[in-house]
Amino acid sequence: MNKSYRHGQILRVIESRRVHTQEELARALANQGLNATQVTLSRDIRELGLVKTPEGYRQIRQEAAGPGLQAAAVEFLTDAQVAQNLLVLRTLPAHASSLARALDQAAWPEIVGTIAGDDTIFVATADHATAEAVRKKLLKYVES
Repeated sequence: MNKSYRHGQILRVIESRRVHTQEELARALANQGLNATQVTLSRDIRELGLVKTPEGYRQIRQEAAGPGLQAAAVEFLTDAQVAQNLLVLRTLPAHASSLARALDQAAWPEIVGTIAGDDTIFVATADHATAEAVRKKLLKYVES
């Protein structure tokens, strides 16, 4: 298990449930087959910028780099088509990564992940209906 993967799993755990102690976090990770020592978790918590709140560990959000989702969609999106559980987005050349990053930062729960090329983005969703719903939601930005 590499550090980046472990960090990603830590963030998934704290976003999905309340975790108040490093022991709880270690148990949650162990349930996923990831064993981490207390020393490793302490370092990970510091590197991820996690803070303890009354609701459990939370990540302090830094200012998002790049345009917001609405601005990126209005500026760069040229087409949106559904293909099974994927939404295929077309952008102006060299702008797919900006729109994909804005989508990732928006953290829409119906989006599993994005892959960006030069002018094309694949947006993975759970199923066809969800892909259609995400397409409609995204197109509302460009129709305004």
